[in-house]
Formats: sequence, structure tokens, C-alpha cells
Amino acid sequence: MQRRTLLWAALGGLPFTTARAAALPWHSRHLQGLGTHLHLQVAHAQPAQAEKALSAAQAVLHDIEAAMSLFQADSELQRLNRDGRLARPSAHLLKVLREAQWVARHSAGAFDVTVQPLWLLSEAARQAGRLPTAAERTQALSLVGWQGLKVTDQAVEFARPGMAVTLNGIAQGYAADAVRATLQAHGIEHALIDTGEFGALGRNPRGQDWTLGVEDPHRAGQLITALALDGNSLATSADNRSAFTPDHRHHHIFDPSTGDSPSGMSSITVAARSAMRADALTKVMFMAQPALIPRLAQRWQVGVLWVDKQGRWGATRSLRLA
Repeated sequence: MQRRTLLWAALGGLPFTTARAAALPWHSRHLQGLGTHLHLQVAHAQPAQAEKALSAAQAVLHDIEAAMSLFQADSELQRLNRDGRLARPSAHLLKVLREAQWVARHSAGAFDVTVQPLWLLSEAARQAGRLPTAAERTQALSLVGWQGLKVTDQAVEFARPGMAVTLNGIAQGYAADAVRATLQAHGIEHALIDTGEFGALGRNPRGQDWTLGVEDPHRAGQLITALALDGNSLATSADNRSAFTPDHRHHHIFDPSTGDSPSGMSSITVAARSAMRADALTKVMFMAQPALIPRLAQRWQVGVLWVDKQGRWGATRSLRLA
């Protein structure tokens, strides 16, 4: 996918009275997929069981990429975009598309996976050394609209030719959820999952709560703060990792109502029980003004940390800064 998450694993955290996680051997696996680097860490008393769980998680990631990748010519998503219809979609694709449509409906379209024509236009213009014209953007917008995406068990199809879907704003979160469930099913109680978004189980290698640092989008390599997961998953969207202009004013996050990037935010981090939900909601929060974010966060029952274009940041009270 087009961006790398802006959350870095940190081993700090609150003291934990038992040392069970710290006493267990840890195993890790580094992978490539979903357009980014993936990193899985698990703890288990039996090395063979840990490796079996990691292999099962890797297989799940392979299946997810085969369904949702924009980089594989024969993925389900690419075939849908090419043909306008996909028969017998996989369970992975159906789950993500149904979640995407649900969030779109309940956010008045602030999150919309049919914005791919806008990305294609912006990337073509970038390669030509310019921005899209108003006429070009209007034409691309005519192909955008979540209501034009029909999703059933039998098929996924578009209402009109030229429409296309990107799952770059939700698939990494879904992958974190799927890997977490797979690891649990294989007896893993302590893990950190980095699929571009983050999920976790149990405790870290020091036997402490998982804590993640949030990168400053205006200063590469610098952290704004750290967040205690408290059983949540975390997702971040930011303007500094896939931009069409050097000033990051125009980037890979599109406002479906205007066809351009929202101008107020630089970074949004969302904490939620589901990494997939958190991933989608980063885009919903990107469309809002900072003063409205606490209310939106309460409505969606999530925690939010935001950074605006001037570098000012804030966080909802539900987040625990570590």
C-alpha cells in the first residue's frame, strides 16, 4: 500500500506484577506485503508452536494480499477494477468491503474506498510535473461514490464504468485484526503485530503493557508522545509519507466531497478495539476540524490523537499518554 504507519513499537510501559511474558522466549518474523514492511513478534514456551503460529499468520497475510493488493495484477481487487465486476469474492474481501461501506454510510461518505480515480489522476499529474486541473478533478469525482459500489455474497460490482476501489485505507488494519485472531487461535498470548497498523496481545518482552510511540509528521524520526494500548489497536494516517507536492498540501488522503486532500490535518492516530475500524476512522477524522474531533471520537467510541498543519497536537481524554 501507499504508506507506512507512523507508529513505532516501544518497550516502555506500566509495571506488571508477573514476569510471565518476560520469561518466555520471543520469536519474530519480518515480511514484505501490503506495500510495506511487516513485522510479527510472538512469545511462546515452545519454539515449534511459535513458529507454527507465525507461519499461519504469514499464510493469512498472503491470502489478504491476493484479495486486496493494488500491486498484484491478478488480485481480486485489480480484477474488480479492471472488469467492473467480481464474481464469488473471497471472505476476506467481503469483510473489508462491508466494513468500508458501513463506515461510509455512518460518516456521510467521509470514508470512501471508491476514491481510486482521484489517486490515479493525481499520480498521473504528479508524473507530468503538475496538479490536476479543476476540470480533471470534476471528471474524476464523477466516478467516486460509495453508493455506486454493490457488495453481495455473489458478486461485487460498480454502478458505472470507470469506477475503481482502493483498500489502502483499511486493508492494513484488517490484516492486523486477522493476524491477531490467527495467533490467538494458535495459542499465542503475547504478541505485537505490525502490518502497517498495530495490534497486540498480552504483554511486551519486559512483561509490561504494550506502549507505542507516535511519530511527529513534521520532524522525521522524532516522537510526539507514546500511547498505552490498553487492549486497543492503533492506526495512523499522515500526509508526509505519500505526497504529490513537496509541501504535503496534496497527498494520498482525499476528501470525497472535493476531490482534493483535506487542508487542516497532518496526522491522525486512532485507537480502537479493531485495527480495521481504527484504520478507516483515521480518514474520517482527517476530514474534520480539530474542535470537532473529541465529539466524533466519542460518537465512534475511539481515542484520537491529531496533529495539524502547524504542528499543534491534541488527544482525546480516553487515550492514556505513557
